[in-house]
Amino acid sequence: MIPAIEQTESLYQLSDITKMSGSLAQRVYAVLREAILTLHLPPGALLKKQAICEQLGVSRSPVTEAITRLAAEGLVEVIPQSGSRVTKFSMPEIREGAFLREAIELAAVAKVAAERSADQLSQLKRNMRLQAMCLEEDDELGFYREDERFHELILEFTGYPKLGTLADTGWIQVNRARQLLLPLPERAKSAFKEHQEIMAAITAANPEAARGAMKKHLSELVTRLEPLARDRPDLFD
Repeated sequence: MIPAIEQTESLYQLSDITKMSGSLAQRVYAVLREAILTLHLPPGALLKKQAICEQLGVSRSPVTEAITRLAAEGLVEVIPQSGSRVTKFSMPEIREGAFLREAIELAAVAKVAAERSADQLSQLKRNMRLQAMCLEEDDELGFYREDERFHELILEFTGYPKLGTLADTGWIQVNRARQLLLPLPERAKSAFKEHQEIMAAITAANPEAARGAMKKHLSELVTRLEPLARDRPDLFD
């Protein structure tokens, strides 16, 4: 069953910015970005500056600056004379992001499988245990975080620090769209099994097997999103 995303007139309860560091604009940007990436502010949702100002206790200036930054990332669409709204999903952008992700992660996982240290292997195994724990406790949000961390670790272990930044900007729409799938229990369990296959290949120091397991894992995303684009036109352009 496709998860429903309820669109309401009231603004989602944003995180408290008083406990965060950085300028006001940076903090407003961070909480809005989090809400968009987790789909608490769903595709197409209107962003009413006055409501955001009142909820966060800030003036319009940092809100405007945050929305401008989110628009530059493609997460917000600024409509002249009408305001702003959360950008809807675009399958062409998702396919492009998935293509970029596959190109980077297949190379990364092969390098890690060939060169990983004992400490790196230990960190990956610990992450796998955390994933399993989240599944056992039906903690979908926790599993999503550990899922992301698993891929982050693989990129980090290549020794190329710029890969993380490239990945974050290159497939931001892909990660947002993934939220449509992870609330489905069967997908979370399937993702974990795919991670186990990747982990087995890394443990065995088998680069080709690691590439194959990662390719299989990443290919599932676009395949599962295609039906959603047809069935939920309210979320997709």
